[in-house]
Amino acid sequence: MDSKSKQDQRIAKMTFASIYPHYVNKIEKKNRHKDELHKVIEWLTGYSFKELEKLIEQNITFETFFINATLNENTHLITGTICGIKVEEIENPITKQVRYLDKLVDELAKGKELDKILRK
Repeated sequence: MDSKSKQDQRIAKMTFASIYPHYVNKIEKKNRHKDELHKVIEWLTGYSFKELEKLIEQNITFETFFINATLNENTHLITGTICGIKVEEIENPITKQVRYLDKLVDELAKGKELDKILRK
């Protein structure tokens, strides 16, 4: 198994609950609000805040998180580099979806307007 496959598996098995606090900290340090983060997550995945709370409580993996999500039809408009890799070039679907979320959180933390983050 190559290192790319190992990394894809590692990402898929991480729990959303373990990463969510890092997203919150990242955006709050930049004076953004948790409700904005929830709007971004809901736009990407279709999960409401109440559903997110349940998923965090259940400690589900990113794999389960994204398999059960209803991805926004405009996710293909998310482009750019995250962790040194262009998101549009990522082949593994779960890894790509996690990186989509990472990219949106980065944009929120960098002060991008919510209307521009939620691609339409």
